[in-house]
Amino acid sequence: MNTDKPSRLVALALVPFALFALALMVYLTAELPVRIHLPWIPSLGIEASLHIDGWALQFILLITGIGGFVLVYAAGYLAGDPKRKRVFVLLLAFMAAMLGSVSADNLIVLFVFWELTGLTSFLLVGTKHEDATARASARQALVVTGGGGLVMLAGLILLGQVAGTYSISELIASGPNWINHELVPLALVCIFIGAFSKSAQFPFHFWLPNAMSAPTPVSAYLHSATMVKLGIYLLGRLHPAFDELLLWQVSLITVGVVTSVLAMLLTLSERDLKRILAWSTVAALGTLVMLIGQPGDGAVMATSAFLLAHALYKAPLFFVAGNVDYAAGTRNIDHLSRLVRVMPLSAVAALLAAISMAGMPLSFGFVAKDLIEIAKHDGQIFAWASYASMFVSAMSVAVAAVAAIRVFWQHNGNASTEGVHEGSPLLWLPPLMVAGLGIVLGLVPHLIGPLIGAAAESMRPALQYEELRILLNGHVLVSLVTASVIGLAFFIAWDQLHKLLERGRELERFSPSAWYDLLMRAIPAAANWLTPRLQHGSLVGYAAMLLGAVVVAVVPALVIWNRQWPAFDPPSLAVVGVSLLLVVAAIAACRVRDSFVLLLTSGLVGFGSALLFLFLGAPDLALTQFAVEVAFVVVIAAILLRVRRLDLEPAPVHNTKARTVVAVAVGTVIAALVLAATAGLFDPVLTQYFAERAVPDAHGRNVVNVVLVDFRAVDTLGEIAVVGASFIATIPLLLLVRARLAKSRRKNP
Repeated sequence: MNTDKPSRLVALALVPFALFALALMVYLTAELPVRIHLPWIPSLGIEASLHIDGWALQFILLITGIGGFVLVYAAGYLAGDPKRKRVFVLLLAFMAAMLGSVSADNLIVLFVFWELTGLTSFLLVGTKHEDATARASARQALVVTGGGGLVMLAGLILLGQVAGTYSISELIASGPNWINHELVPLALVCIFIGAFSKSAQFPFHFWLPNAMSAPTPVSAYLHSATMVKLGIYLLGRLHPAFDELLLWQVSLITVGVVTSVLAMLLTLSERDLKRILAWSTVAALGTLVMLIGQPGDGAVMATSAFLLAHALYKAPLFFVAGNVDYAAGTRNIDHLSRLVRVMPLSAVAALLAAISMAGMPLSFGFVAKDLIEIAKHDGQIFAWASYASMFVSAMSVAVAAVAAIRVFWQHNGNASTEGVHEGSPLLWLPPLMVAGLGIVLGLVPHLIGPLIGAAAESMRPALQYEELRILLNGHVLVSLVTASVIGLAFFIAWDQLHKLLERGRELERFSPSAWYDLLMRAIPAAANWLTPRLQHGSLVGYAAMLLGAVVVAVVPALVIWNRQWPAFDPPSLAVVGVSLLLVVAAIAACRVRDSFVLLLTSGLVGFGSALLFLFLGAPDLALTQFAVEVAFVVVIAAILLRVRRLDLEPAPVHNTKARTVVAVAVGTVIAALVLAATAGLFDPVLTQYFAERAVPDAHGRNVVNVVLVDFRAVDTLGEIAVVGASFIATIPLLLLVRARLAKSRRKNP
């Protein structure tokens, strides 16, 4: 066991605690919502604006409050760990990304912070990067949540285009004007994929338990209290706009119920304490999704209350699981027994958290479950969903008993407590304080009631919050007692149920996790098969594939683009003559075999193009073309003269018919594309603007030069920088060639 002194990095916990105090002061003194408008990319309608209402404020308080205790705990848990500084920096970066996500009032800005949480999560889960399991878990979390985020971006862009704004508050306010748009269902499906992948909903649920390879402070913070609830935040934020939509209700209730039931079944298959808690977290997230999809005032109150209750009992339980692993060297529940004798303070913290998780009286978990039962009854939830919810509540009782009673109080003859003892105060104080807060708020729920009400009002503006009270009618009381009794039965039969599920392990090959593994194996296999067929080393083959791809991509567009052919004015005699010259030169370039003659004929094509530009009224472009062609012909001619001295055999020519077909197809398609494009009506706005502003703004009468040098100065500078960098990169190669030539001359004077 690590006996190093707690890290001095514990002082960094003052940062989230200070932010928590600031957020609390804003809640007590300012009128919600608080709005701050900061322009960012106005041309795209993107503002880095903040919108902090009750829903966002509840998340801010959770992120900073739980985050402060996580940093305190991490200072003890990571004492002496060489990676502790890296973990602390990443935890603070993750905290900043989370705060940005829940405060942003712009869909695109929210997405930027959303992806930053995924990136920092990837780095945190992969803290033990020397471990293959940790690397695989981090990669899986990034692929699932990052892929879902990209799909969500498409949905957010669609939603912003439909609503005519990317401001979340404006979008919600104008909801009735666009809610029936034909693209709304597609946008919602894309957003669902992003939210479900981030919050580990079916079929993306498998990544969260696998992320338990991360250090315990990371698991307690990211995978219990914050990141996995980011999808819940987004659904709650958009709830006022979609709460009456049938697609919204059916999708969220169905996915939430399926996720929670499946997660609780998979909980029975685990022996690792952290993975047991992780699967129960997935079930809790499913319950939150189900509540958001449920209509009625009670559902949003229950959502806000359960969100807080879950953080107050699940974070301490993860802390305690870390303490057990830290002290005993294992998280396997079969090897843990009566730890209360050697870890009494962790045992008390686990017991307090378990009481709240089980929904026992005198805890805030009891208040939350009371509100959930009322919401299900008043909202007339589907009957099958109500029965499933009863199973989930019962399993929550069983998991709470496993985490508290089985590990700390129940006797197991195969386990030994020799050498196990309580860790430093930094390890047991955070879980004890957070779990104790869950009990205090259960005793005096009116202290937190206004915040719960403010969050609920943000999700349902028509809601009128009244003082939070515990209303135990007969239906609710029967449900709570039934869940407790069934849960205790599950706890007693835990090992037998585990053995029963073990017999069905062969069904795992049909699970989403198995499909993910199959996809990950298929990607390199497909790459191994495709790479030698695409990267065969033949420049001619590469050119043929590229040109063929152009033809395949452009032809459907030309077919769909149903435009009439344009009417052209008769060209001048000079243009006709140059065009004939270009045709003759192009045909000659295809027929000649001598490399030097080929260079001259291809150069003739370039010079003919320059003459064409000149006769069409673009002398500056013609001059540029002349300069480029002269430089090209001179340089290549010098190279060819040297190559001829080597007496190399000419390369054989193969597949001339195939090359001819590709060349004719590309030429035909490009010609058709140019004609179709010129058939459109050109908007002269930019032409007029540059013509009018060239002299007063850039003091130049050559509009093309003014556009390149002034109006597109940054773009042109970038192009020059690329050319300059390319030239610098060739210097070592030229010096090497020069040295080899000098060496060759010395050997053969």
